[in-house]
Amino acid sequence: MPALALLDAPAAVGLEALRARVKATARRRPGVYQFLDANGNVFYVGKAKDLRARLLSYFSAPWPDSKSAHLVRAAADIVWHYQPSEFAALLEELRLIARLRPFSNVRGNRTRRRMVFVKLTGGAAPKLKVSEHTADRAARYYGPFQSHWRTADAVRVLSDLLRLRDCAQDRPMRFAGQGDLFGASEPAACLRHELGTCLGPCAAKCTAEAYRDAVAHAAAFLESRAVAPLDRVVDAMAEASDAHDFERAAAWREKLEALESLFAAVSRLRAATEALTFVYAVRDRTGAGKGGGGGRHDDRVYLVHRGMVRDLAPWPKTPIERGAFAASVERWASQGTGGPAAHTAPEMDELLLVTSWFRQHPEEFESTTPLAEWLSAGAGAAR
Repeated sequence: MPALALLDAPAAVGLEALRARVKATARRRPGVYQFLDANGNVFYVGKAKDLRARLLSYFSAPWPDSKSAHLVRAAADIVWHYQPSEFAALLEELRLIARLRPFSNVRGNRTRRRMVFVKLTGGAAPKLKVSEHTADRAARYYGPFQSHWRTADAVRVLSDLLRLRDCAQDRPMRFAGQGDLFGASEPAACLRHELGTCLGPCAAKCTAEAYRDAVAHAAAFLESRAVAPLDRVVDAMAEASDAHDFERAAAWREKLEALESLFAAVSRLRAATEALTFVYAVRDRTGAGKGGGGGRHDDRVYLVHRGMVRDLAPWPKTPIERGAFAASVERWASQGTGGPAAHTAPEMDELLLVTSWFRQHPEEFESTTPLAEWLSAGAGAAR
């Protein structure tokens, strides 16, 4: 595990005392840090390539205009731990935020993304929508996608063809066969059921099984496992053209183009995540070992499978360590492909972090080894 700093130290008394302690003990190494309130609760998590410089910058931030100045003045204590690289710090920061849910990160420090996601909501009757965030832990996410309007147009077509609802998430659902529970069937809440673009789960117009089947078709399309309902659109367009109803054929053509664009995007995403499968070796080149004071370096190996960090361990040196990590590599190497690597909000955030890291630092691919090659080389022999 990485070295921890200040965990056992008493809470600093006053801003200057806290600053003096940071100045005296923090080292110029990558790492993550946590701001604690007077009750010992973590309210902010951050990362830095240079912990010493980053933490000291909080104390020189202008008051009261800077958010950094507000954060450090609210802190009764600061704790941190070192990481062997910037990538390790980024991953640890992300996982700490997902686990601890610090107030200042969750509510006030969301990163704006120039991308959108297709969200499949939870509940008895899930629906599709386009979202700029991945915060709902009950939902499944697909993407990211570049164009908001193009994605929204395709999602509307997909929802209409599969007859998924688009009403308020908290609207009560009443499926067919539940008459004994809810009484007689009532008219659907909107015209989409009458128009044939919604199954009407709000008014017992379909069974729960039929609706789940429609949701499964949507998931299969968004995971590039099935082309339906593209085939239905092609058939409808051909039928309209044969009937010389060119206006209707043109309308179906627009639907086809929207769905083809979305399917092409999810197929590209699938191919991109498949390429991010390897063992990633991270050497601690900071010039300091445990605690930043020399000695053993914090070298690590990361098992990346389809863009997700599935396992990490200290650099395997003994047969037991190599065997333990090799077992994990073998398990993930045997996993089949297909479907997106990430569904949940924390998974999607991690996938975005990994893809962004290797896109911005392509030289890091030189430190990766395909899973089969890593195993055949002796389960962790130095590259």
